[in-house]
Amino acid sequence: MDQIPYIKPEKLREFTNNRRQDFTLLFKKLKAKKPKNLDDVIHELHNEAFDQFDCLTCANCCSTISPVITEKDAERMAKRLKMKAVDFISQYLRIDEDKDYVFKQTPCPFLMADNYCMVYEDRPKACREYPHTDRKRMYQILNLTHKNCEVCPVVFCITDELAKNSIFKV
Repeated sequence: MDQIPYIKPEKLREFTNNRRQDFTLLFKKLKAKKPKNLDDVIHELHNEAFDQFDCLTCANCCSTISPVITEKDAERMAKRLKMKAVDFISQYLRIDEDKDYVFKQTPCPFLMADNYCMVYEDRPKACREYPHTDRKRMYQILNLTHKNCEVCPVVFCITDELAKNSIFKV
């Protein structure tokens, strides 16, 4: 995999839009066939990508989207901030259209100027798992992966590499 540069979210949206037809076809094919080695291939690309990409140079995820916050996440972050969970929820969270807790604002209220996270050790589960390219049964979250191409340079590059892979070629 080539060196992955930082790409601003608006450029990633443009790049993803330019590849929309290719990526949509790729994901449709992968969902239908569910290749046995899909997880292995994506996980290898994930490891290769994150060996060379430093998320601290980016923080697109923290500055443009809000993770789903579970009650457990809210309790853990509230404790970290020495607050009651109810006060934490009132101050930082809202309920979105899917009836999930999300942050009231973007960028994340805990994203610092140097792209470090103020609550990193106690960050939400969704943040810990982002961009979800190392999970099992990737075929189940290909729509999310496609959407994350617009936010994360690594996901865009993994998807681009996957599209070039002769095993999965569209």
